[in-house]
Amino acid sequence: MVKAKVMLVVVLILAVTGFAAGHVDVTERDTITNGFWGLSDELADSGIDVGFSMTHILQHTTRGGAGTNDQAGLFTGSYDLEITTDLQRLLGIEGATLYLNGEGSWPRSDADTEGVGSIFGVNADAGGRRALDITELWWEQSLANDTLHIRVGKIDITGGFECRGCPVSFDGSSFANDETSQFLNGALVNNPAIPFPDKGLALVIYYNPIEWWYISGGVADSQADARETGIRTGLHGDDFALYLFETGITPILDSENGTLPGAYRFGMWIDTTDRAEFGGENASNNTGFYTSCDQLVMKENNDPEDTQGLGVFARYGWATSQVFQVTNFWSIGMQYQGLLDGRDDDVLGVGYAQGIFSDEDTSVTGDHESVLEVYYNAAVTPWLSLSPSVQYVKNPGGAGAGVSDAVVLALRAQMTF
Repeated sequence: MVKAKVMLVVVLILAVTGFAAGHVDVTERDTITNGFWGLSDELADSGIDVGFSMTHILQHTTRGGAGTNDQAGLFTGSYDLEITTDLQRLLGIEGATLYLNGEGSWPRSDADTEGVGSIFGVNADAGGRRALDITELWWEQSLANDTLHIRVGKIDITGGFECRGCPVSFDGSSFANDETSQFLNGALVNNPAIPFPDKGLALVIYYNPIEWWYISGGVADSQADARETGIRTGLHGDDFALYLFETGITPILDSENGTLPGAYRFGMWIDTTDRAEFGGENASNNTGFYTSCDQLVMKENNDPEDTQGLGVFARYGWATSQVFQVTNFWSIGMQYQGLLDGRDDDVLGVGYAQGIFSDEDTSVTGDHESVLEVYYNAAVTPWLSLSPSVQYVKNPGGAGAGVSDAVVLALRAQMTF
């Protein structure tokens, strides 16, 4: 954590003192370093796109929860180094892309494990104390006039493809899918009724034969550990895997102020991992299904480049009750961009989620956990956003003995370098 803070201070000093190329006003740059002092533009000309961002979160449980340590997890942070290489421009390999993502985070504990006890997790960005892990490294090949994409390597199976600008494959959402800029609670980032593994070895195929319709399938190592290469769990020992299938449509509706994009996804999964049933026996080939949809329902003006307006989203998921703790899940919410005059890039989000526990799981006292979260993402500069948020968690962890409904406040800063 100390090293990360020192690095942040050094970069801020260099940027503010005008060391950046061109001496562009720091408040007007797209990134705080003006593209690493011009280096990004030079790399982009060769087909290499480099991005670096940091997320800092101040979070505190002001009421309720497990209450084991009021100070734990007050400050957490993470950083992402992304390198996307267009291999067609760099090496002449038509339709090929190579992607690398390195992540680091701090500290070891967070506000959830020490102060709330939520099954969902009140801070989906918290990753423990890690200096740098290569969490993704994959090759993508585009075929059939860019309608067929094959991705293989170490992959984040929860997303990565787009159909008409909407995130898909798998369990995507335009308004509830990114813990660094949208909701912090894990139940409003991905569906907890889907047993998504950690980032690891996987193969995903995405096919978009019609502009508004797609179909996708994938297989992922269900024992993956993002801190490892994936060879140990994916290629040795038990061959446990998660198989996913998803299809959906992305209609674009008409309105007085222009088009309103949306996405309606339906998926199912099979998990071959040997998991202990709540009755004591082992079970494999467990199944479940899910749906996720989002729709922009109102635009403020007819400028096609302006995304101000109101969008809504919903999710549902079902999993086998003999094996999985969360057997039914649903969430709903909305996002409004540009609610306040003169704040066109600011975003207000409101979301509610509920996970219903299996009746066969005797480890939880209650029958559900629910969360209501409200955040406001204020665009301070093009490279800096500040997001205050408040969460109300009902029955965290099933609200066992000594645990009560929790209120969690947070302030998130997201910076792009």
